[in-house]
Amino acid sequence: MPPIVIDLRSAEDLRDVVHRAVQALAEGKLVAMPTETVYGLAVSARDEGAVERLLQAKGRGKDQPFALAVKGTDDALDYVPRLSSLGRRLARRCWPGPVTLVLENDHPDSLLQRLPASVRELVSPAGTVGFRVPAHQLVLDVLQLTAGPLVLTSANRSGESDSLTAAEVVDSMGEDVQLVLDDGSCQFGQPSSVVRVVGDDLDILRAGVVSETTLRRLSSLLILLVCTGNTCRSPLAEAFMRRRLADILKCDAEQLDDRGVMVMSAGIAAMAGGRASTHSMEVAAQRGLDLSGHESQPLTDRLVQHADLILTMTASHRDAILAQWPSAAPRTEVLSTDGSDVADPIGGPVELYRSCADQIDGYVTERSREIDVSTLIPVDRK
Repeated sequence: MPPIVIDLRSAEDLRDVVHRAVQALAEGKLVAMPTETVYGLAVSARDEGAVERLLQAKGRGKDQPFALAVKGTDDALDYVPRLSSLGRRLARRCWPGPVTLVLENDHPDSLLQRLPASVRELVSPAGTVGFRVPAHQLVLDVLQLTAGPLVLTSANRSGESDSLTAAEVVDSMGEDVQLVLDDGSCQFGQPSSVVRVVGDDLDILRAGVVSETTLRRLSSLLILLVCTGNTCRSPLAEAFMRRRLADILKCDAEQLDDRGVMVMSAGIAAMAGGRASTHSMEVAAQRGLDLSGHESQPLTDRLVQHADLILTMTASHRDAILAQWPSAAPRTEVLSTDGSDVADPIGGPVELYRSCADQIDGYVTERSREIDVSTLIPVDRK
């Protein structure tokens, strides 16, 4: 029988489409779904018969492993509990999105052990397993309602061009696919980037949508300093942190980005584009630091998600961040190692700013010694 094709753009209720796809997967059927890269062909990873049919439909060898589609980073950690700091960093920054992470499968408690043996051989034949979190809401909704991960591969015969439309899926796969969800042309029209992460080193197996340069920048360590308005304390802390880390790495502060370190600042109640306060610029200049080019920015979802370490000027700043982004708790700390607050000097005399700057510099010096820069990946390394 030819596949059933459902046009998402004319569906009355997308929830019905999601439930229909979930039911089809539960019944062992092959379901073609749109992603942001190319159309994908999915089956339940818990169904060894469906996975075998997928292998036959693709016409590919068992030495070409399939990837697993999961809900997000927390799901991936169930399969790779020893995920390195670099792996976690890339997962936070790249998912959902057009990046497949190939990670080490070496933990005895990995949920991979609960999949059928024949499936494990097809997704992890060499001690690693690829994970994907597609940036397409329909796929994410299906994953939320599916027990276990999906085996996901491109919806085309092995050796043929990727399918960028539902019609191309039907032309390529014919009756081997039972359900096709049509959402028009894919956003990017090329495969995901594939990155293998071994410990704190990475190997780009396929550039795909995301370039090698971008992937290496995404692998950089990001330290974020946070205050209220991002015009006094956090700009000073940012400047001091850049200097201290540059000293540790034996480079100029301007070279930190190329050495795999990004240092930024933001404010929980900041306006975008504001300058550093006059007194802050003055006391910074007295210490050989230039804040004249600083532009304030508000703390955003993206900054919080991407930051590896968030250092706040006060405990109340940390509390405010965790109230809105509770998942950031393991990465958010008060700047001072003893929990002391850095008082806001705004409106005070320049002497108060000098005292504040000395306090911040002392705390930053202590914190900079705790940051492990030995595993950094230079952006320009090939």
